[in-house]
Amino acid sequence: MLLAREFVGYLARQLVRRLSPLTIETLNPDAAAGIVAAVIIEDLETEDRLNEEVREILSQYSEYMRREGVSYQEMFRKIKKTLLAQRKVVRASGRDSGDPMKLSRDKVNDLSHKILTAMRKAREIRLKRDNNDVRLEIAREMTELLMAEERVDRAARDKIRSQKREIPEGTEEWDLLHRRYYAEELKKLGIDLSR
Repeated sequence: MLLAREFVGYLARQLVRRLSPLTIETLNPDAAAGIVAAVIIEDLETEDRLNEEVREILSQYSEYMRREGVSYQEMFRKIKKTLLAQRKVVRASGRDSGDPMKLSRDKVNDLSHKILTAMRKAREIRLKRDNNDVRLEIAREMTELLMAEERVDRAARDKIRSQKREIPEGTEEWDLLHRRYYAEELKKLGIDLSR
């Protein structure tokens, strides 16, 4: 998934906290945050499943691609773009579209619509403002939180790059260091993923 589950939980709790009490009202903030987190996780997992489907398609043509000298990455992008369009799924990755965050602006906008819909259906949440005002506030707060996460991720990656020896991304050592430095950087900003 593009965002760590722990960060999705934090993002959901912060959205509920920041939207309360002016934009939304809830007697159970934990339940409200659970609703928001479920929407985000389900949406991001949809693209994960799509990526897996693209990998399966490409595995069937691996011999042909090798023989013809076709780039795996380029074919992956083309097939994924086609499937995204066919299924009307908004691409999650912001880096692919030039956005400075892990999630694209389009994905944040799409998620804000889905979160608003879930909030309107939930008994635990009452909207105190116009639907579009709530949606815009969700998008604004999400963007702010995702920008902070991007700075943390960049700082963690810079720390890994500053090691005396090169540690290739994707290795177990890289993943371990990234988790550790990521957590350290979050704490510097006063972000505790458990709250």
